[in-house]
Amino acid sequence: MPAFALRHAVIFTVDPENRVIADGTLVVEDGIITWLGDAREVVIPEGCEVIDAQGQALLPGLVDCHSHSSLMRGVTENMPLMDWLPWYQLEHRAMTEAFAYHSARLCYLEALQSGTTCVMDMFRFMDRCAEAAGDLGLRVQLAPYVADKPGKDFFSTREENRKLIHSHHETQNGRIRVWMGLEHLFYCTADAYREAAQMSREYGVGIHTHCSEQKEEEQAVQAEMGHRSLAMLDHYGILGERTLLAHCVWLNDEEIARVADTGTSIAHCPVSNAKLASGVARVPEMLAAGVTVGLGTDGPVCNNSLSMFEEMKFASLIQKATRLDATALPADQILRMATINGAKALGLDSEIGSLEVGKKADLLLLDLERSNLAPVAVNEQGGNLLWNLVFAASPANVNSVWVDGRRLIQEGAPTLVNEQVVVADAQRQGLALHEACRKLAHTRTSMV
Repeated sequence: MPAFALRHAVIFTVDPENRVIADGTLVVEDGIITWLGDAREVVIPEGCEVIDAQGQALLPGLVDCHSHSSLMRGVTENMPLMDWLPWYQLEHRAMTEAFAYHSARLCYLEALQSGTTCVMDMFRFMDRCAEAAGDLGLRVQLAPYVADKPGKDFFSTREENRKLIHSHHETQNGRIRVWMGLEHLFYCTADAYREAAQMSREYGVGIHTHCSEQKEEEQAVQAEMGHRSLAMLDHYGILGERTLLAHCVWLNDEEIARVADTGTSIAHCPVSNAKLASGVARVPEMLAAGVTVGLGTDGPVCNNSLSMFEEMKFASLIQKATRLDATALPADQILRMATINGAKALGLDSEIGSLEVGKKADLLLLDLERSNLAPVAVNEQGGNLLWNLVFAASPANVNSVWVDGRRLIQEGAPTLVNEQVVVADAQRQGLALHEACRKLAHTRTSMV
């Protein structure tokens, strides 16, 4: 893989010291960061391609800790979670391998064009999702939508999850990782949870599931099972350092402490939680307790957008607004949640999530010479640019994206696929999926 250097960029390292280099250079060799620092001090290796990054900011690629690929954008609207789920399930009743592939390919393209280099995707037919990721070069974590309770057999099976580990875990030069994926307590048997815990130990893979997303859902779990959601997951033995829980909106103080004590991580999805009227997760308390909290979009079916810039801004603003506290979740904290904290939640913080020598070159280059980010004033703390990265930047600022040192987005366009073909294919497949769902509307069932 050719070596290259990015010169004269404003570099946000998101390293342990949150170093910001106002005029920096970063060198990549064989897909690994081999040098970064002040542009005046660097010696660029002979034969290295030099890219002038003047007027641009260089960041670690963004990490989406919880998503569901889908072609059902803007279809199930104006419903709270418990009413929304029966309609959403129609997508999975109608799902085919082709629908899954085109769902993933479209969503992974949108993610890359939004500056996201790593996605945790919980979906179906995930061998086809791995194929879509390979088409685009994206780094993905695959968690099959496993459900094994009677009447919920339209999701993935435990055997599918096991086979996917054998066939795809750590493939595509390590960019593909497979997790144990569990839909929800109302969808999975006790055996499914216990097998997931056993498989996690046996294969060294993570466990991903939903927890405590909506107040009414939490009440239903307690009425049905006699315990709250987190207690049930704890009883099944799946909390721990390899486990990532999505949402966790309704955790109480004791539950937050238990999550922290077990080393369990949380994927916070503020836009989806607001859109489905689920509530506002207690993120400041989680962070104060030492919980690793990353950000997730939850996918286009319940968010409509896969922009992590939108997620960052909203994650901060919703806390400020509901707490009447303008200091809640400042920009530096939010940027870490979208990068290194997300990487840590996925068990990848030694490889990605910050710009440090020895880490993989998952990079995001943003154009600063646009009206939404001007004027720019940078200092060692980031200056106004730090705040504008969180509160003003958008996918429109994304110039280039690299994963493993391979340039996948250049001047906003994908380098490995034809964007028009991806979108046109998704259009055709999406309309066919919508029609298939309409024909199955009479089969919808409640979550409980």
